[in-house]
Amino acid sequence: MARASNHDECGTDGGPVDEQAQFSALLEDSAEDLYEHAPCGYLSTLLDGRIAKINTTLLNWLGYQRDDLLGRRHFSDLLTVGGRLYHETHFAPLLRMQGEVSGVALELKAADGSRLPVLVTSTVKTADDGQPLLIRTTLFDARDRRAYETELLRARKEAEQERERLQKLATTLQQTLLPPALANVPGLEVSAHYHIASVDQVGGDFYDLFPLAAGTWGLFMGDVCGKGAAAAAVTSLARYTLRAAAVYDPDPAVVLDNLNTVLNHEYNGTDPRFCTVVFGLLTPDHERGGFRITLAGGGHPPALLMRADGTADILPTPGGQLIGALADVHIATTAVHLAPGDTLLLHTDGLTEAHTDAAGGRYGDDTLLGFARQLAPTTASDSIDAVRDLLDTLGTGVDDDAAVLAIHVPRTPSEEQQ
Repeated sequence: MARASNHDECGTDGGPVDEQAQFSALLEDSAEDLYEHAPCGYLSTLLDGRIAKINTTLLNWLGYQRDDLLGRRHFSDLLTVGGRLYHETHFAPLLRMQGEVSGVALELKAADGSRLPVLVTSTVKTADDGQPLLIRTTLFDARDRRAYETELLRARKEAEQERERLQKLATTLQQTLLPPALANVPGLEVSAHYHIASVDQVGGDFYDLFPLAAGTWGLFMGDVCGKGAAAAAVTSLARYTLRAAAVYDPDPAVVLDNLNTVLNHEYNGTDPRFCTVVFGLLTPDHERGGFRITLAGGGHPPALLMRADGTADILPTPGGQLIGALADVHIATTAVHLAPGDTLLLHTDGLTEAHTDAAGGRYGDDTLLGFARQLAPTTASDSIDAVRDLLDTLGTGVDDDAAVLAIHVPRTPSEEQQ
């Protein structure tokens, strides 16, 4: 069979030459169509801003006919009043200096008066000698972006409102877990402070000072494991159990043993809950003056005793175990006489566990003891003010709630003169 001639291979009856011509024609048509119906707006302006060329996409967005704009209107005429001012004072000068400005948000004014948010990018086309010839501008429809930003702002505002509501709820709940006012004990000065580490979560620290039988008062300070609503529930249960148990039998060891029984019974499943507590019984010492206090501790940081003579020491309750963790718990007790001029300071571990440096160093019991020795002799209000200032100094290093309670036996005028 004879081979086909070159004319047959490259002829006009569907051969490669014809296909190449069709492909070239398609490219030319596609390039023009792509410009006219691109998913973005295109326009070219003279250096004075007069519109020399504009694509169909932008005309459709604005609702203009081509003859309405070509050679008749300036690009700035398509902008809103605010956009025109920005274009004249910022956009155009920057374009002249840099030769290109990208991604500027402006608003176009359509023929019907409606507004169209766009993102504008303009470049200056130059001749071979570097002289500017015209300005090419690309405009992207930003309506979806504007709607997204509006929705994002709305969602952010709602989230902020919800956070404020939760913070208010947490603050209110926190306040219900603390006594509205400490009992007024004749012959004692009492002061307390609660430092909230986070306004978003309810802490588990608690304290109280309340009357019992005639001439006796109970006090306690505790710290529940964890934070949030679950910890708040344990805190509430612990507070009311301590007060009720103290009415039934005010012996501090018995009070903590009753609390241990209640917590261990309520939270002995897959989500055990426990706390550290110190409970004290205050009674006036009519023979020596001042007060006698018996303290029972269940795993709680020891109290600090600042004497009238300027000394200060830890008042240990060694061996006390966490309350609620075990069915049978060992509770440590100690008794001390508070003479006129003495101050007793109870605190939670949010103070001693505070970070003091970036390396993770802790404030610690020894540092707190040194702090107390510098304070002594002191009063309840002065010691709480000093601790408050200390917490402020530690700042964000205090990442857990901290509670402090101070009781002070004031000296009589005659004692102060001695």
